[in-house]
Parts: sequence; structure tokens; C-alpha cells
Amino acid sequence: MIRVEQLSKRYGDQLAVDDISFDVPKGEIVGFLGPNGAGKSTTLRMLTGYLVPNQGRIRIDGIDALADPVGARRSIGYMPESVPLYREMRVEEYLRYRGELKGVPRRKLAGNVDQAIGMANVTDVRNRIIGQLSKGYRSRVGLADALVADPPLLVLDEPTAGLDPNQIRQVRDLIRAMAGEKTVLLSTHILPEVESTCSRVVIINKGKLVGEGAPEDLRVSGAGGQVLVIEGSGDQDRYAEVVGAVQGVRRIMDREKLDSGLVRLRIETGSADVAERVFAAVAEAGLTLRELHRQQTSLEDVFASLTTVEPAGDAPQDVDEADDADEADKADDAGSVDEEGPASDSEPEAEA
Repeated sequence: MIRVEQLSKRYGDQLAVDDISFDVPKGEIVGFLGPNGAGKSTTLRMLTGYLVPNQGRIRIDGIDALADPVGARRSIGYMPESVPLYREMRVEEYLRYRGELKGVPRRKLAGNVDQAIGMANVTDVRNRIIGQLSKGYRSRVGLADALVADPPLLVLDEPTAGLDPNQIRQVRDLIRAMAGEKTVLLSTHILPEVESTCSRVVIINKGKLVGEGAPEDLRVSGAGGQVLVIEGSGDQDRYAEVVGAVQGVRRIMDREKLDSGLVRLRIETGSADVAERVFAAVAEAGLTLRELHRQQTSLEDVFASLTTVEPAGDAPQDVDEADDADEADKADDAGSVDEEGPASDSEPEAEA
């Protein structure tokens, strides 16, 4: 459904996306991960036609997105992180308008709007003015907007931002239910959300592709190394010094002083036999070891291992966000971007 080949985007002298290639097969839910400033939003905007790459190819549902951007966008439902909406319109009115802009046939429009409203769980505010809704409701109106044309591909940038735990669960269930029927590219910072919904992940850092595969495969392959948990009594700094010097210890992930007075360290290692060397080093240093066990590597550990090195020259943190104005200016696919305060004070704000 999505094929990206050697994609690059430059802002002046800053290379925001650096020669990345990946595929998103039809019917799969794929998580798109990376730290702030990694180039995620820039990549999503190139995929959805808001930005033109300096280099590379993009194919959406078999269509060359650079040669025929309008044709490619017909297959995409895009929900940006900062959802642009016409705040003075009512929810149902806005979604009908958006459906018309996206070319939904008149005979299907009412049904599509009803379906999108139900799937995004905004039925109770369908007749409310958008500017009077809370951030959580506005976010879900943006999700309904992405769904209203019933596209085969959804590109969702932080779709659960601003939602409460119950609403987050509803959105996760909705995304999971789409598996096999729609293709979803999901960008989020919530890694448990990825593990519970996505069959594959793509990880970028500093504009480069640094990891790709099923979450369980990344864990098993040791992309995040093996994690050892150590508990013992003694000086915390001394423990860190001794353990950190052991051959095969990649890094000390975290350390803490427990209420019991014990020290706990989590360390990332490169092989299974490091545990024996850690045990020997701690004993030789005269420190008391109370517990040492392996911990299953999580997607969070994999992500941290692949993205913790800080860029030598950080991309401006606003590189991705700087294009919000460009995105808002596209009148054929965006509305008002004023997100501050209700349009009027005549009605109370609806809480998400």
C-alpha cells in the first residue's frame, strides 16, 4: 500500500529525512516511531502530499505520489497531530463539507458521515459547534474527518493525544478492528499503544531508518540487547562504576535506591554470558549481591537503544512543526487552525 524509496527532505542546510526506504503492506497496522525531531512528521507530510521531497519516490496504492499527488491522496485519510478544523461549523456540517471536498458521492455522503461519527465516537456532539468542544473531542472530530471518505489507507499522527484513558482504549480498539480491511500507518510516542495495535514498526532517528520489523522480532533479535536487573547492598555509585566497567555491558539504563536500602540497576548487555562476568565483578569488588536476573527486552528498551544517541547538530525542534502553517494553507484539505479557546462563550465547553 505504501512504498518509500530513498526518501530525503532538506530544510536549507538541515537534512531532516535522510535516504529512508520502507514498505507498508496492504491490510497491516504499522507503527512509525522516533524521538522528537527525528523527522516523523516531515515524512508523514511527504507521504500525504503536503511536502515535496528533495529526493526519492513514494507510491501509494500503486500510484506515484509525486507524479499524481491528487490521485494518491484519494486513497489516504490523514489525521495530523494538530488537527486543523473550521471552529465555527457544527460537527456533522463540517464532516459533510469535508466529505464533499474529498469527492464522496452524494448518495453515499450521509451514510459515510454517520459511519465516521460513530467510529470516532462523537455521536453525542454531532450538532455542537466545533469551537466549543474540548481538545479531546476536537481530536476525535479529526479522526472522523480521516474516516469520512472511507479510504483504504489511514495515516494517523498521534491520534490519542488529549484523550482520556477510556477514549484511548476506544481508539485502540477501533484501530485494531481495521486490521485486514484498511492499512494504517500510526505515529505515536506511546509505545504500549504500538505493542497492542501494530504488527510491525518502523523506527527513525536523526532522519535515518534505524529499525524495522515486528515488535517481537526486534526484541528477540537483540536490537535492544539483553537486560539484566541487579539488586544489592552498597554504595550506588560504586555499583555503577563496577558494573559499567564489565566487558559486554552496553550501558546502565537506570539505577535507584530502594526503600529497603538496596541498590537496583538495570543494565543493557550484548550477550547472554555477561551475567556471569557481572556476578564475578561485583563479588571481586566486595559488594553484596542479593539478586541478578534477566528481564525480557521491551519495545521501550529497543527504542531507547536505537535512539538514545543525541544528534551532534540537532535539527531545530520545530522542523516538523514549522510546516503547520503550510499544512493549514491547503484549503482543499484543511480548515481553521485556530485552536485557542471556544469560538463563543454562549455555550459551555463539552468535556471529552
